[in-house]
Amino acid sequence: MHQPRTFLDNFFLVIKGLCMGAANKVPGVSGGIVAFVAGFYEEFIYSLQKLNSKAVKLFFNGRFKSFFRYTNAKFLGLLIFGMLVSYFSVSRILDYFLDHNEVFVWATFFGMVIGSIYHIGKDFAPWNKRTIPAGIIGFIIGISISFLNPAKENDNLFFVFFCGIVSVSGMTLPGLSGSFILILLGNYVLLLVDSVNALYDTFSEVFSGDFSFVKNSERIQILKILGVFTLGSVTGLVTFSHLLSYVLKHFKATTTAVLLGFITGSLGVLWPWKRTVFKVDEAGNPLLDSNGDKIILNYKRHLPQMAEAETWWAILFILLGILVLLILDWYGNNRKKNEQVRATR
Repeated sequence: MHQPRTFLDNFFLVIKGLCMGAANKVPGVSGGIVAFVAGFYEEFIYSLQKLNSKAVKLFFNGRFKSFFRYTNAKFLGLLIFGMLVSYFSVSRILDYFLDHNEVFVWATFFGMVIGSIYHIGKDFAPWNKRTIPAGIIGFIIGISISFLNPAKENDNLFFVFFCGIVSVSGMTLPGLSGSFILILLGNYVLLLVDSVNALYDTFSEVFSGDFSFVKNSERIQILKILGVFTLGSVTGLVTFSHLLSYVLKHFKATTTAVLLGFITGSLGVLWPWKRTVFKVDEAGNPLLDSNGDKIILNYKRHLPQMAEAETWWAILFILLGILVLLILDWYGNNRKKNEQVRATR
Protein backbone atom coordinates (compact mmCIF):
# COMPACT_ATOMS: atom_id res chain seq x y z
CA MET A 1 0.00 0.00 0.00
CA HIS A 2 2.87 2.42 0.82
CA GLN A 3 4.53 2.43 -2.62
CA PRO A 4 6.97 5.29 -3.34
CA ARG A 5 5.25 8.14 -5.16
CA THR A 6 6.80 10.47 -7.72
CA PHE A 7 6.39 14.25 -7.59
CA LEU A 8 3.68 13.94 -10.29
CA ASP A 9 1.83 11.33 -8.21
CA ASN A 10 1.91 13.67 -5.19
CA PHE A 11 0.70 16.57 -7.34
CA PHE A 12 -2.22 14.45 -8.57
CA LEU A 13 -3.03 13.49 -4.96
CA VAL A 14 -3.56 17.18 -4.17
CA ILE A 15 -5.74 17.48 -7.31
CA LYS A 16 -7.75 14.45 -6.16
CA GLY A 17 -8.15 16.13 -2.77
CA LEU A 18 -9.45 19.24 -4.58
CA CYS A 19 -11.96 17.05 -6.42
CA MET A 20 -13.03 15.28 -3.21
CA GLY A 21 -13.55 18.62 -1.44
CA ALA A 22 -15.57 20.01 -4.34
CA ALA A 23 -17.65 16.83 -4.61
CA ASN A 24 -18.39 16.84 -0.87
CA LYS A 25 -19.67 20.45 -1.12
CA VAL A 26 -22.25 19.73 -3.86
CA PRO A 27 -25.52 18.17 -2.62
CA GLY A 28 -25.95 14.77 -4.27
CA VAL A 29 -22.28 14.19 -5.07
CA SER A 30 -20.04 11.96 -2.95
CA GLY A 31 -16.35 12.60 -2.38
CA GLY A 32 -16.02 8.86 -1.83
CA ILE A 33 -16.81 8.33 -5.52
CA VAL A 34 -13.68 10.33 -6.41
CA ALA A 35 -11.60 8.07 -4.14
CA PHE A 36 -13.24 4.94 -5.52
CA VAL A 37 -12.86 5.88 -9.18
CA ALA A 38 -9.37 7.37 -8.87
CA GLY A 39 -8.14 4.08 -7.41
CA PHE A 40 -7.10 5.15 -3.91
CA TYR A 41 -10.29 4.29 -1.95
CA GLU A 42 -8.88 1.27 -0.09
CA GLU A 43 -5.62 3.07 0.75
CA PHE A 44 -7.68 6.04 1.99
CA ILE A 45 -9.84 3.85 4.25
CA TYR A 46 -6.92 1.77 5.57
CA SER A 47 -4.87 4.94 6.24
CA LEU A 48 -7.74 6.49 8.21
CA GLN A 49 -8.05 3.23 10.14
CA LYS A 50 -4.43 3.70 11.30
CA LEU A 51 -5.49 6.81 13.25
CA ASN A 52 -5.85 4.77 16.42
CA SER A 53 -4.39 4.43 19.93
CA LYS A 54 -1.08 3.08 18.57
CA ALA A 55 -0.69 6.22 16.41
CA VAL A 56 -1.40 8.42 19.46
CA LYS A 57 1.27 6.58 21.50
CA LEU A 58 3.85 6.91 18.72
CA PHE A 59 3.13 10.65 18.43
CA PHE A 60 3.27 11.46 22.16
CA ASN A 61 6.39 9.31 22.63
CA GLY A 62 8.13 11.54 20.08
CA ARG A 63 8.55 8.76 17.51
CA PHE A 64 7.46 11.03 14.68
CA LYS A 65 9.07 9.07 11.84
CA SER A 66 7.32 5.89 12.95
CA PHE A 67 4.08 7.85 13.37
CA PHE A 68 4.26 9.28 9.83
CA ARG A 69 5.11 5.90 8.33
CA TYR A 70 2.46 4.01 10.34
CA THR A 71 -0.39 6.44 9.53
CA ASN A 72 0.64 7.02 5.88
CA ALA A 73 0.61 10.69 6.89
CA LYS A 74 2.05 12.11 3.67
CA PHE A 75 -0.75 10.52 1.63
CA LEU A 76 -3.47 11.78 4.02
CA GLY A 77 -1.81 15.19 4.37
CA LEU A 78 -1.73 15.84 0.61
CA LEU A 79 -5.36 14.76 0.23
CA ILE A 80 -6.56 16.87 3.17
CA PHE A 81 -4.54 19.86 1.91
CA GLY A 82 -6.32 19.55 -1.45
CA MET A 83 -9.71 19.36 0.30
CA LEU A 84 -9.02 22.45 2.42
CA VAL A 85 -7.90 24.46 -0.62
CA SER A 86 -11.04 23.29 -2.42
CA TYR A 87 -13.37 24.63 0.27
CA PHE A 88 -12.05 28.16 -0.29
CA SER A 89 -11.64 28.02 -4.08
CA VAL A 90 -13.26 25.29 -6.21
CA SER A 91 -16.34 25.04 -4.00
CA ARG A 92 -16.96 28.80 -4.35
CA ILE A 93 -16.73 28.49 -8.14
CA LEU A 94 -19.23 25.62 -7.95
CA ASP A 95 -21.56 27.80 -5.87
CA TYR A 96 -21.48 30.37 -8.68
CA PHE A 97 -22.27 27.83 -11.40
CA LEU A 98 -25.03 26.25 -9.30
CA ASP A 99 -26.64 29.69 -9.13
CA HIS A 100 -26.26 30.46 -12.86
CA ASN A 101 -26.07 27.11 -14.73
CA GLU A 102 -27.59 24.61 -12.30
CA VAL A 103 -28.75 22.07 -14.92
CA PHE A 104 -25.29 21.86 -16.51
CA VAL A 105 -23.57 21.26 -13.14
CA TRP A 106 -25.99 18.45 -12.27
CA ALA A 107 -25.63 17.02 -15.79
CA THR A 108 -21.81 16.92 -15.51
CA PHE A 109 -21.91 15.13 -12.16
CA PHE A 110 -24.67 12.82 -13.43
CA GLY A 111 -22.36 11.81 -16.30
CA MET A 112 -19.42 11.37 -13.92
CA VAL A 113 -21.43 9.01 -11.73
CA ILE A 114 -22.54 7.00 -14.79
CA GLY A 115 -18.85 6.81 -15.76
CA SER A 116 -17.92 5.72 -12.25
CA ILE A 117 -20.53 2.92 -12.34
CA TYR A 118 -18.90 1.66 -15.55
CA HIS A 119 -15.41 2.07 -14.03
CA ILE A 120 -16.27 0.10 -10.88
CA GLY A 121 -18.57 -2.46 -12.51
CA LYS A 122 -16.47 -3.46 -15.55
CA ASP A 123 -13.94 -5.41 -13.46
CA PHE A 124 -16.42 -6.72 -10.89
CA ALA A 125 -16.80 -10.40 -11.71
CA PRO A 126 -18.26 -12.21 -8.67
CA TRP A 127 -21.98 -11.65 -9.29
CA ASN A 128 -23.65 -14.52 -7.41
CA LYS A 129 -26.52 -15.33 -5.03
CA ARG A 130 -24.87 -13.23 -2.30
CA THR A 131 -23.65 -10.18 -4.26
CA ILE A 132 -26.75 -9.72 -6.50
CA PRO A 133 -29.16 -9.23 -3.52
CA ALA A 134 -26.52 -7.00 -1.86
CA GLY A 135 -26.38 -4.82 -4.99
CA ILE A 136 -30.19 -4.60 -5.15
CA ILE A 137 -30.38 -3.61 -1.45
CA GLY A 138 -27.74 -0.91 -2.04
CA PHE A 139 -29.71 0.39 -5.04
CA ILE A 140 -33.02 0.54 -3.09
CA ILE A 141 -31.39 2.41 -0.18
CA GLY A 142 -29.62 4.80 -2.57
CA ILE A 143 -32.73 5.74 -4.53
CA SER A 144 -34.93 5.92 -1.39
CA ILE A 145 -32.69 8.59 0.18
CA SER A 146 -33.32 10.91 -2.78
CA PHE A 147 -37.07 11.06 -2.03
CA LEU A 148 -36.87 11.82 1.71
CA ASN A 149 -38.13 15.20 2.99
CA PRO A 150 -35.72 17.46 4.90
CA ALA A 151 -36.00 18.46 8.55
CA LYS A 152 -35.81 21.99 10.01
CA GLU A 153 -32.51 23.74 10.85
CA ASN A 154 -31.21 22.87 14.31
CA ASP A 155 -28.13 24.52 15.90
CA ASN A 156 -28.12 22.37 19.06
CA LEU A 157 -24.44 21.42 19.54
CA PHE A 158 -25.16 17.72 20.19
CA PHE A 159 -27.17 17.58 16.96
CA VAL A 160 -24.41 19.50 15.12
CA PHE A 161 -21.90 16.89 16.37
CA PHE A 162 -24.20 14.13 15.05
CA CYS A 163 -24.43 15.99 11.70
CA GLY A 164 -20.63 15.93 11.53
CA ILE A 165 -20.53 12.17 12.11
CA VAL A 166 -23.21 11.46 9.49
CA SER A 167 -22.14 14.00 6.84
CA VAL A 168 -18.57 12.68 6.63
CA SER A 169 -20.04 9.45 5.26
CA GLY A 170 -19.83 11.13 1.85
CA MET A 171 -16.04 10.85 2.05
CA THR A 172 -16.01 7.21 3.13
CA LEU A 173 -19.10 5.79 1.38
CA PRO A 174 -19.14 6.28 -2.41
CA GLY A 175 -22.61 7.32 -3.57
CA LEU A 176 -23.78 8.71 -0.22
CA SER A 177 -23.62 12.50 -0.44
CA GLY A 178 -22.75 14.11 2.88
CA SER A 179 -24.06 17.47 1.60
CA PHE A 180 -27.41 15.96 0.63
CA ILE A 181 -27.64 14.23 4.02
CA LEU A 182 -27.14 17.68 5.62
CA ILE A 183 -30.04 19.03 3.52
CA LEU A 184 -32.22 16.18 4.83
CA LEU A 185 -31.10 16.96 8.39
CA GLY A 186 -31.94 20.65 7.78
CA ASN A 187 -28.43 21.96 8.47
CA TYR A 188 -26.81 22.30 5.03
CA VAL A 189 -26.95 26.13 5.00
CA LEU A 190 -25.83 26.44 8.63
CA LEU A 191 -22.87 24.06 8.36
CA LEU A 192 -21.66 24.27 4.74
CA VAL A 193 -22.61 27.84 3.83
CA ASP A 194 -22.85 30.13 6.87
CA SER A 195 -20.11 28.41 8.90
CA VAL A 196 -17.62 28.10 6.02
CA ASN A 197 -18.21 31.74 5.01
CA ALA A 198 -17.80 32.86 8.64
CA LEU A 199 -14.46 31.02 8.82
CA TYR A 200 -13.37 32.55 5.50
CA ASP A 201 -14.31 36.06 6.71
CA THR A 202 -12.50 35.47 10.03
CA PHE A 203 -9.29 34.39 8.30
CA SER A 204 -9.51 37.43 5.98
CA GLU A 205 -9.90 39.77 8.96
CA VAL A 206 -7.07 38.13 10.95
CA PHE A 207 -4.65 38.38 8.00
CA SER A 208 -5.50 42.08 7.65
CA GLY A 209 -4.89 42.63 11.38
CA ASP A 210 -8.56 43.03 12.32
CA PHE A 211 -9.56 41.06 15.46
CA SER A 212 -12.93 42.75 16.03
CA PHE A 213 -14.73 39.44 15.40
CA VAL A 214 -13.96 38.38 19.00
CA LYS A 215 -16.62 40.88 20.12
CA ASN A 216 -19.14 39.58 17.57
CA SER A 217 -21.22 37.06 19.55
CA GLU A 218 -23.01 35.80 16.44
CA ARG A 219 -19.69 35.10 14.65
CA ILE A 220 -18.26 33.37 17.72
CA GLN A 221 -21.37 31.17 17.97
CA ILE A 222 -21.11 30.15 14.29
CA LEU A 223 -17.38 29.38 14.70
CA LYS A 224 -18.21 27.30 17.80
CA ILE A 225 -20.80 25.39 15.73
CA LEU A 226 -18.18 24.85 12.99
CA GLY A 227 -15.71 23.56 15.60
CA VAL A 228 -18.23 21.04 16.98
CA PHE A 229 -19.18 20.00 13.43
CA THR A 230 -15.49 19.46 12.58
CA LEU A 231 -15.00 17.39 15.74
CA GLY A 232 -18.02 15.27 14.79
CA SER A 233 -16.65 14.86 11.26
CA VAL A 234 -13.26 13.65 12.54
CA THR A 235 -15.00 11.24 14.92
CA GLY A 236 -17.18 9.91 12.11
CA LEU A 237 -14.23 9.65 9.73
CA VAL A 238 -12.19 7.49 12.11
CA THR A 239 -15.21 5.39 13.19
CA PHE A 240 -16.46 4.73 9.62
CA SER A 241 -12.93 3.94 8.44
CA HIS A 242 -12.52 1.20 11.07
CA LEU A 243 -15.89 -0.30 10.16
CA LEU A 244 -15.23 -0.10 6.39
CA SER A 245 -11.70 -1.47 6.63
CA TYR A 246 -13.13 -4.50 8.48
CA VAL A 247 -15.90 -5.20 5.94
CA LEU A 248 -13.57 -4.57 2.98
CA LYS A 249 -11.11 -7.05 4.43
CA HIS A 250 -13.64 -9.77 5.25
CA PHE A 251 -16.54 -9.17 2.80
CA LYS A 252 -14.94 -7.32 -0.11
CA ALA A 253 -17.16 -8.68 -2.93
CA THR A 254 -20.42 -8.12 -1.00
CA THR A 255 -19.35 -4.64 0.15
CA THR A 256 -18.38 -3.64 -3.40
CA ALA A 257 -21.76 -4.92 -4.69
CA VAL A 258 -23.63 -2.84 -2.08
CA LEU A 259 -21.57 0.26 -2.97
CA LEU A 260 -22.14 -0.31 -6.68
CA GLY A 261 -25.91 -0.56 -6.10
CA PHE A 262 -25.80 2.46 -3.82
CA ILE A 263 -23.97 4.59 -6.38
CA THR A 264 -26.48 3.56 -9.07
CA GLY A 265 -29.35 4.52 -6.75
CA SER A 266 -27.73 7.89 -6.05
CA LEU A 267 -28.41 8.90 -9.68
CA GLY A 268 -31.91 9.76 -8.42
CA VAL A 269 -30.42 12.60 -6.36
CA LEU A 270 -28.31 13.84 -9.29
CA TRP A 271 -31.04 13.82 -11.98
CA PRO A 272 -30.22 17.06 -13.88
CA TRP A 273 -33.79 18.01 -14.80
CA LYS A 274 -35.18 19.10 -11.48
CA ARG A 275 -36.57 22.24 -9.98
CA THR A 276 -35.06 23.52 -6.75
CA VAL A 277 -37.65 24.03 -4.01
CA PHE A 278 -36.73 26.89 -1.69
CA LYS A 279 -37.77 27.52 1.90
CA VAL A 280 -40.54 30.15 2.10
CA ASP A 281 -42.29 32.17 4.80
CA GLU A 282 -46.04 32.19 5.49
CA ALA A 283 -46.58 34.72 2.67
CA GLY A 284 -44.78 32.45 0.19
CA ASN A 285 -41.66 34.64 -0.11
CA PRO A 286 -38.27 32.80 -0.28
CA LEU A 287 -36.30 32.85 2.96
CA LEU A 288 -32.66 33.96 2.68
CA ASP A 289 -29.53 32.88 4.55
CA SER A 290 -27.00 35.31 6.04
CA ASN A 291 -25.46 35.87 2.56
CA GLY A 292 -28.78 36.75 0.97
CA ASP A 293 -29.02 33.37 -0.83
CA LYS A 294 -32.25 31.38 -0.99
CA ILE A 295 -32.38 28.39 1.35
CA ILE A 296 -32.71 25.04 -0.48
CA LEU A 297 -35.49 22.82 0.85
CA ASN A 298 -35.52 19.96 -1.68
CA TYR A 299 -35.80 19.17 -5.40
CA LYS A 300 -38.74 18.26 -7.68
CA ARG A 301 -37.71 16.14 -10.66
CA HIS A 302 -39.26 16.27 -14.14
CA LEU A 303 -38.61 14.86 -17.62
CA PRO A 304 -36.44 16.92 -20.01
CA GLN A 305 -38.06 18.96 -22.78
CA MET A 306 -36.32 17.60 -25.89
CA ALA A 307 -37.30 20.64 -27.96
CA GLU A 308 -35.25 22.99 -25.75
CA ALA A 309 -31.61 23.82 -26.55
CA GLU A 310 -30.77 23.63 -22.81
CA THR A 311 -31.68 19.92 -22.81
CA TRP A 312 -29.19 19.14 -25.57
CA TRP A 313 -26.49 21.17 -23.84
CA ALA A 314 -27.20 19.20 -20.65
CA ILE A 315 -26.84 15.91 -22.56
CA LEU A 316 -23.50 17.20 -23.89
CA PHE A 317 -22.38 17.90 -20.31
CA ILE A 318 -23.47 14.38 -19.29
CA LEU A 319 -21.24 12.99 -22.05
CA LEU A 320 -18.44 15.31 -20.86
CA GLY A 321 -18.81 13.91 -17.32
CA ILE A 322 -18.59 10.34 -18.66
CA LEU A 323 -15.49 11.31 -20.71
CA VAL A 324 -13.76 12.69 -17.59
CA LEU A 325 -14.21 9.31 -15.89
CA LEU A 326 -12.99 7.41 -18.95
CA ILE A 327 -9.83 9.58 -18.93
CA LEU A 328 -9.36 8.84 -15.21
CA ASP A 329 -9.86 5.14 -15.95
CA TRP A 330 -7.19 5.32 -18.69
CA TYR A 331 -4.80 7.19 -16.36
CA GLY A 332 -5.32 4.60 -13.58
CA ASN A 333 -4.68 1.67 -15.95
CA ASN A 334 -1.54 3.34 -17.32
CA ARG A 335 -0.24 3.99 -13.79
CA LYS A 336 -0.73 0.30 -12.88
CA LYS A 337 1.10 -0.81 -16.02
CA ASN A 338 4.02 1.55 -15.30
CA GLU A 339 4.24 0.25 -11.71
CA GLN A 340 4.31 -3.33 -12.99
CA VAL A 341 7.09 -2.44 -15.47
CA ARG A 342 9.11 -0.76 -12.69
CA ALA A 343 8.59 -3.78 -10.42
CA THR A 344 9.95 -6.21 -13.05
CA ARG A 345 13.15 -4.23 -13.63
